[in-house]
Amino acid sequence: MAHYVIMGCGRVGVTLAHTLEDSGHSVAIIDQDDRAFRRLRRTFAGRKVTGIGFDRDTMKQAGIEEAYAFAAVSSGDNSNILATRVARETFHVPHVVARIYDPGRAEIYQRLGIPTVAAVRWSADQVLRRILPESGISGDFREPSGRLVLTEVDLAPEWLGHPLSAIEKAARVRVAYLTRFGEGMLPTPTTSYQEGDTVHVMMNMADAAEVTRALSMAPVKES
Repeated sequence: MAHYVIMGCGRVGVTLAHTLEDSGHSVAIIDQDDRAFRRLRRTFAGRKVTGIGFDRDTMKQAGIEEAYAFAAVSSGDNSNILATRVARETFHVPHVVARIYDPGRAEIYQRLGIPTVAAVRWSADQVLRRILPESGISGDFREPSGRLVLTEVDLAPEWLGHPLSAIEKAARVRVAYLTRFGEGMLPTPTTSYQEGDTVHVMMNMADAAEVTRALSMAPVKES
């Protein structure tokens, strides 16, 4: 199972920590105030690290170097985005997300390629969709038979600039829409994947592992 690091032991941070631990993952949670850890259940087995969430030594204590994902969900926009950038740019954590209260700031950070969730439409579930492996989530929508699911997918950086049609062909999915600069958009035949985009696809649930594998690799060059 994967290791997750959470910054902020408030209501949302606690919900994330408990949900991830119940799913069998290892969890470390960071907060400046050690009294915040009282919100965690007594049986919580993860690491509780007291310190500043964007401090490199604090992050190392939380196991950031082996983390699959990092979620910054404290009450401060600046702290959240700084910590998220450190996690991604210094420790190369593959999956990051920041909670942002100011929608204007959220758009700026989306352009930097940092997934954000604005507090006005906040839920712990939205963060989980961005940091859990695709096979561990239910997606945004599932049709009645349960075979098809609409969900977000992660793409290797090498897909930047490639048309969405190439993504569909490689992973055998149908791109339903994009989220670009915080707004949804319907793709056209000429739409390409850009930095900061969130790609939402319709796929067969049975193919989830293969879709994740195909899109985590660089696109195959056609001869």
